[in-house]
Amino acid sequence: MLTEAETFPEKARLDAVFNLEEPDRIPCLGGWIADPGKIMALSGANEAEYWANPVPVSIRAYQELGLDGLLDVNVPSERGGYTLCTSKDMEERAQWRTPEDIVSYIESLPSPEEAAAAFDVQGEYEKKCANLWRMQELCGPRMWWCPARWEVIPNFEWYRVFGYENYLVAIVEYGKEIVQLYEHSAALAACHARVVARMVREGIQPIGMLCGMDICGQYGPMVDPGFLREHYFPLVREAVKPLRDAGARLVWHCDGDVRPILDDIISLGVGGLQGFQEECGVRLEEIVERRTLDGDKLLIFGPISVTKTLVSATPEGVRRAVRRAVEVCRGKASLVLKTSNEILPDVPLENLRAMYDEATGR
Repeated sequence: MLTEAETFPEKARLDAVFNLEEPDRIPCLGGWIADPGKIMALSGANEAEYWANPVPVSIRAYQELGLDGLLDVNVPSERGGYTLCTSKDMEERAQWRTPEDIVSYIESLPSPEEAAAAFDVQGEYEKKCANLWRMQELCGPRMWWCPARWEVIPNFEWYRVFGYENYLVAIVEYGKEIVQLYEHSAALAACHARVVARMVREGIQPIGMLCGMDICGQYGPMVDPGFLREHYFPLVREAVKPLRDAGARLVWHCDGDVRPILDDIISLGVGGLQGFQEECGVRLEEIVERRTLDGDKLLIFGPISVTKTLVSATPEGVRRAVRRAVEVCRGKASLVLKTSNEILPDVPLENLRAMYDEATGR
């Protein structure tokens, strides 16, 4: 009788890297193709077939690329587009006209204790498990479903709800209330973390999982790092503790120039980092020298740029970028090949193929 590793080498390969061991080759993760045109080209589906059932069609496209694992499936919110933001989202954001509107919303929320008490732990566990098994069945026996777990992190990205200006002004003028908002979100994040931690211990959720928040722009953090250190990061550290205790390696998504808060992120207990916009000054050579709180090397998801390399390089240039990433991480970090962010229409399909072909040896 064949072992699981023999019947499912892609899972074994990712498992090795998640456990900071040497794989037979660098594994590849996908999931952020935001351009339906590429999905259709890879899968062979026409437009009608794609929009009739976009998730299975998308999975066929990722299978065509020879990926070891998949962490998400991007389906545009509206036909003819490629973003997840709808016109309805924009209309809802417009309702928040002033920072005072945000304060009123915060005052209407239940306390963190009440929010945690109302959380349906068993129901959420059953829902997460059902979703994971459903997606794994769609992925088939040759690609491992490795879902991101954004929900285990207290929300910082309230700018997506309230708009950037309102939210950032509210942080300055109503810091106490914003902290209350973070505390409410942290209570729910901790509940999700306990559920996912159970799934990790039971071998249902892969131990290497993407999480994090977009806190930085191209010039650094959106808010004073001191504010984050005092009010936000302690809530994150406490929320993710069940996952760390369960042996999970949380891989934090890094957008923009994260250098001013990189040590803070690592101090949260995360086991890895994803993304890296080298055009913002973040260099892979410096990232791989860092260690986790336990002294382990980092688990890296990345680092192929979707704004530079994949857009403007030749296919051979993309291949060189993959080889360079492998060499930089060798012996210093545990690498899973991944793009830095979403793959938009400006990325040539031949470059995307070159990226994964170089890693898989196809």
